[in-house]
Amino acid sequence: MSALPPVAPAVAAKPLLAATDIVQEYARADGGTLRVLDRVSLSFEAPSINMLLGASGCGKSTLLRMLGGVRPWNVKTPTSGRVEIHGTPCTGPHPDAVMVFQHYANRPDLTVWQNVMYPFTFSEWKRRVTEKDAKERVDQMLQEVGLADKRDQYPSQLSGGQNQRVALARALVLRPKVLLMDEPFGALDAQTRTNMQTLLCKLHAAHPCVVVFVTHDVTEALLLGDRVIVLSGQPARIIEDFHIPLRQPRSGDWLMSAEARRLHEQVVGHLRASGAHGNLRVSV
Repeated sequence: MSALPPVAPAVAAKPLLAATDIVQEYARADGGTLRVLDRVSLSFEAPSINMLLGASGCGKSTLLRMLGGVRPWNVKTPTSGRVEIHGTPCTGPHPDAVMVFQHYANRPDLTVWQNVMYPFTFSEWKRRVTEKDAKERVDQMLQEVGLADKRDQYPSQLSGGQNQRVALARALVLRPKVLLMDEPFGALDAQTRTNMQTLLCKLHAAHPCVVVFVTHDVTEALLLGDRVIVLSGQPARIIEDFHIPLRQPRSGDWLMSAEARRLHEQVVGHLRASGAHGNLRVSV
């Protein structure tokens, strides 16, 4: 009886997004060096909402931009370490990674529909998506963010929350594998912020991807995050990294639960012990 052929060992799937031993330093005016990030390693294997939490100025936004390949002019980033998307080095803007900022950057001369359609005017996306499919995507996305009736209006005619919906629609219409969000709801009033948090969870369920969401709001991190990653003060290191098994949407009642209170105290305690300075927010 012939022997069975050997079974090939399983090959581990590449993470959707990974950062390994990231160090970021900048030259100071006095000739010294400022270290902002200190050997930060993160890996995101599956679609999820991941909150990057820390005090203002700790280096969250620097890390977030690096994950999407956004590099400042004439500065080597990272100083050392590497970022990979699907196992491929990410050394510049990457078509599978899209960013949403606190200042939504909608073009004032374009209507809501034209703003969401705008990415498809670039050659990379003209090559990837037909004009017909692009228009269908835009129409669908405006329905999903609740702006179908505002399609012909301009950003100046919209509220702050509506403008942020436009920015979110413009990002998700590309169906990114990685969505990077830099305090996108920080400038909104409390009720609009709550509505946008709910909308994000709904959109993520419909369009799964890796979301990395920067915040300095402990409550927001616990409310939205499948995973919460806490950074120390500069130079930023990971001081806490945990998963929350309860699925979204999470209610205000859960935020008052013993589990949520324990997590809150744990996070704040780690931040204080690490010497993190700057503004930390608790919105409930």
